[in-house]
Amino acid sequence: MIDSRGYRPNVGIILTNEDEQVFWGKRTGQAAWQFPQGGIKHGETPEEALFRELYEEVGLLSEQVEIIVSTRGWLHYRLPKPMVHSSSRPVCIGQKQKWFLLRMKARDSAIRFDAAATPEFDDWKWVSYWYPLRNIVAFKRDVYRRAMRELSRKLFVESLA
Repeated sequence: MIDSRGYRPNVGIILTNEDEQVFWGKRTGQAAWQFPQGGIKHGETPEEALFRELYEEVGLLSEQVEIIVSTRGWLHYRLPKPMVHSSSRPVCIGQKQKWFLLRMKARDSAIRFDAAATPEFDDWKWVSYWYPLRNIVAFKRDVYRRAMRELSRKLFVESLA
């Protein structure tokens, strides 16, 4: 499902623990690390996609997390030209994402990668909240910065209360 501007709707997930660290996953068979994310299927709400992707990629169920906040609108990023398949129709030039900040209520042992036939991640770790900005692939860096800044306002205000 690609919109009229060429962007695929997607959800991004920032999963935090009680120490305000974030889940950082290593993509299967790659040296690349990222937050969980995934496409929104036709007829699916962003929140439904969030819980489906969370289970498929991290093995967590909706009752094992709490939604803290989501971005107010869509955040867009463009794919690098070599990643755009101009022969496919419609052409996807990037992603528009609705980001969610979650707090994990389960133990770390609940995280697993065998919920999907093809695992997205093969390793993970807790990292400081801003660590991903220095370590995400360059073409996603701006969307990560915008999402993390917007969502951090709620996370760090709550932790001071």
